[in-house]
Amino acid sequence: MGFFDRFRTNRHAAASHGSSARRPLPSTPLLTETPPLSVASEARFAVIDVETTGLSPNQHRVLEVAVVTTDPWGRVVDEWATRINPQGPVGATHIHGIRDADVAHAPTFSEVVVELNDRLRGAAIAAHHARFDLSFLRAEYRRAGWDLPFVPALCTLEASEYHLPSLDRRRLTDCCWAVGAPLTSAHSALGDARATAGLLAMFMHPHIGRAPLREHVELPGSAMAISWPTAPSRAPSVFIPERNRVSPRAQTVMARQAAAPVPQALVEIIERFSLVDALDEGAPSGALAYLEKLAEVLEDGEVTTEEADELAAIAEAVQLTDDDVAAANRAFVLTLAHAALDDGKVSRAERAELQQIADLLGVNQKVIPALLDRAENARNQRLSTFLKELPTDWPHGTPLRVGDKVVFTGCEDTLRARLEWESERLGVRIIGAVSAKTAMLVTDGTFEGTKAEKARESGTRTVQPATYAVLLAHLQPALARSSKPVPTTPKAPTPQHAEGVTGDSLTRPRSSPSTTGPTPADVRAWARASGYEVGTRGRLHQELIDAYEKATGHQVVPIDDRGRNAFNGQLQQDRVARCSEAVDLQRQGLSRAEIGERMSLGAETVKTMLRDGKFYDDPTTDPARAAVAEKAATARRAGRTRSDFRSGLGLTLPKSEEAWRDAAVLHE
Repeated sequence: MGFFDRFRTNRHAAASHGSSARRPLPSTPLLTETPPLSVASEARFAVIDVETTGLSPNQHRVLEVAVVTTDPWGRVVDEWATRINPQGPVGATHIHGIRDADVAHAPTFSEVVVELNDRLRGAAIAAHHARFDLSFLRAEYRRAGWDLPFVPALCTLEASEYHLPSLDRRRLTDCCWAVGAPLTSAHSALGDARATAGLLAMFMHPHIGRAPLREHVELPGSAMAISWPTAPSRAPSVFIPERNRVSPRAQTVMARQAAAPVPQALVEIIERFSLVDALDEGAPSGALAYLEKLAEVLEDGEVTTEEADELAAIAEAVQLTDDDVAAANRAFVLTLAHAALDDGKVSRAERAELQQIADLLGVNQKVIPALLDRAENARNQRLSTFLKELPTDWPHGTPLRVGDKVVFTGCEDTLRARLEWESERLGVRIIGAVSAKTAMLVTDGTFEGTKAEKARESGTRTVQPATYAVLLAHLQPALARSSKPVPTTPKAPTPQHAEGVTGDSLTRPRSSPSTTGPTPADVRAWARASGYEVGTRGRLHQELIDAYEKATGHQVVPIDDRGRNAFNGQLQQDRVARCSEAVDLQRQGLSRAEIGERMSLGAETVKTMLRDGKFYDDPTTDPARAAVAEKAATARRAGRTRSDFRSGLGLTLPKSEEAWRDAAVLHE
């Protein structure tokens, strides 16, 4: 039984949520009508996007197609889009917003293929996840009796590895936000094609961000040499849509199951998923689209039959082998496990969710406990660095150590909360029940319960809160211990390339700007050689960095172990500069619409950039936002995670992300 077959046989299909469907577009077949280009002799890009009835090119149909034609530098010169009658059910209306009635009188693909072919002929293709869009167009061409040639293509999703190497996620919306490009009417073909064209323009800009790759610059010229058909080569084939095999009763049951609350532990872990880390853990670089879909699918904790089909279709579209999929799944699980450890502890709920995901993805379950054990040991060793030795006249017996387990009972609420928080920050584990492995019970003696009784039975040490505070102030390093071996990760196979795309343009490794100093990897090597205990992941303590710089005379390059580097700061600076530019234009008397036209931005993006630009220029204009940003800066300096910061203040995800960005701009 194959990997995706196991999903299909063990999971129920989820029903679509009609209530979440966005307002459909008018039923007029043509969304945008412009005359065809008069000449096809100029080098250009054809930025394409398709909306489909599903994710399998062989089973599903194109519902809507858009082509935004640009010059070689991504500047828009022409737009065209049309809806298409799929000759069957429209599929996921809750995603694309298209109803059966909207395409009932639309042309079939065979009726628009000549127009589409004229617009694509001689152009290099650009798309976000180009393999997906091209695989659907190829299937539709084939059904219409035409042959789509293999054309040079630039995939903005894959190219973002070079231009935006530090992004955690690489959905179209993530990439557009990073470069300040507008994204409106998401999940409409024309809206997504326009957004992708904006992304292309930023990637091809010679003076913003990284210079465009030579391979990308040469694509439009190479495309002009491709021979395109001018007529069909055979009769169109007959498409027979699959009928819905799920009964109304089954749909009702599945809808009820789909409405069940999602485990909060899983939601928080998935939110911290990073594509950068997944690639570092051995995922094939060609699996980005698959990993994005996997993160989306697992947000509800299960994989339905339909979702398994979608994952299989994406794996097929991007030409992933079974070994590629297995490597991607394992990297996904390892990345989530590390994300769960970001706050220094893994709850039972998080551990259970990780085990469930590992089981769903066919990953060896021994990986999770072994990995968590190794990461916890590394964290304990890291927190043990630079702790002070006990005074010679130490009167309190056995010291408290990093990694010790401590139980509280009784105690004044405020004092207990402070001691527990400080303990966890320093690496002492606060647990709820006394056992033989408990280092001590902290109690003021005001409450005699089962914890105190258990401590007496097991001989567990009991201390007063004041004594515990002294022990905590003189915390000692963790005792060295060996970690469980983690099953080795097989080397990820080299993924196959998208059709017509040069290997360098899509699979080139993430590269960093040129650096003139040592990286944290160099610091770790020096630390181990000098007798320091350091882990393999996580931020380096400033004391260790200071010791390294003092000993070697070299300044450490600002790059951390999650793969983020100095380019991240440059990216932030570029966005701040664009915000300032928008504010300057407004002060010169330009309206928002004029600013948007001047900067090639949408109305909402202009509004956001003006708001941010004014705030960065003078934070006192928004005291509440400035206060939250200052708290975020404190959290960043303390090494807290975004999730911990958000939950600690009870912020929404957008608000916490804004505060996190503000902190980077104003306080770092």
